[in-house]
Amino acid sequence: MSSTAGQVIRCKAAVAWEAGKPLVIEEVEVAPPQANEVRIKILFTSLCHTDVYFWEAKGQTPLFPRIFGHEAGGIVESVGEGVTDLQPGDHVLPVFTGECKECRHCKSEESNMCDLLRINTDRGVMLNDEKTRFSINGQPIYHFVGTSTFSEYTVVHVGCLAKINPAAPLDKVCVLSCGISTGLGATLNVAKPPKGSSVAIFGLGAVGLAAAEGARIAGASRIIGVDLNSNRFAEAKKFGCTEFVNPKDHDKPVQEVIAEMTDGGVDRSVECTGSIQAMISAFECVHDGWGVAVLVGVPNKDDAFKTHPMNLLNERTLKGTFFGNYKPRTDIPGVVEKYMNKELELEKFITHEVPFSEINKAFDYMLQGAGLRCIIRMDA
Repeated sequence: MSSTAGQVIRCKAAVAWEAGKPLVIEEVEVAPPQANEVRIKILFTSLCHTDVYFWEAKGQTPLFPRIFGHEAGGIVESVGEGVTDLQPGDHVLPVFTGECKECRHCKSEESNMCDLLRINTDRGVMLNDEKTRFSINGQPIYHFVGTSTFSEYTVVHVGCLAKINPAAPLDKVCVLSCGISTGLGATLNVAKPPKGSSVAIFGLGAVGLAAAEGARIAGASRIIGVDLNSNRFAEAKKFGCTEFVNPKDHDKPVQEVIAEMTDGGVDRSVECTGSIQAMISAFECVHDGWGVAVLVGVPNKDDAFKTHPMNLLNERTLKGTFFGNYKPRTDIPGVVEKYMNKELELEKFITHEVPFSEINKAFDYMLQGAGLRCIIRMDA
């Protein structure tokens, strides 16, 4: 057992005291893990759009003070009662959604949406006792999506930890905890493009480029990137995109443009923007008879998806996906192995790196639209 097992650990954490205000490096107290919980030492973390969205508290009821962060890699420090498949020293990736292995979803081969540990952005406490494990001088500091990786130590439910190959470099594979796996799995697990097929990717941010990477791995012959920002097209070539369409450059709907480019439509499409119009276009641009469109982006709550029923009756398929249909504990270790086997390239997603003391720079990069993923080194 760790020498700190069962004890409160004092460490540094980046605390969000108010919505949209810079994070403050504070000394926090991290309580020991309770039943079915694990305390881990975070070595590397990265910033995701989800962190920024909830930090800005747009359209939400703010929950502050809070420790954000959910893409990370770390080492198990100690485990709580009932934890049998992890032990101190194990290398893990915390994941914002979980796998309890007991509910109907976890036992299903078709779903990854765990009843117990499905993402909950409103909950700032642990399931076991509905209390936080973070505090400053007795003041509770709330968790974020059960991970809170912007802290040198954090406590996570065992079902939200993927045990991975200890040889895998955590400063690279940490990005697999959220967006990269979401895009990759949307293509490989849900769209499933046959070798030699055509694929359209709507939105060329990190998730969309991960979807393009999946199409590259699957052996697609044409990967058409669709984005309103033409400056993204050069970068997208690194991820396998062969052609590009900016809807603003055309006086007809982009689905018609793509249909003309591909003799009736692409074989597969993956939408990664959250724009309802992009979702409709992604569906309507696939070929009748066999085309499959996969929706990844999260729309506004009042959006409505509208298309003519004949688009479905003509045997186009519309699917949605959550976290790329990956079960965190069961499947993410295999995604890490794809990287270790040089099948999956992660370095090209990592465009910046900052020490933990300069974590606010990562927010600046994200808000400026500069780069894809910024690695935050916890030891610097």
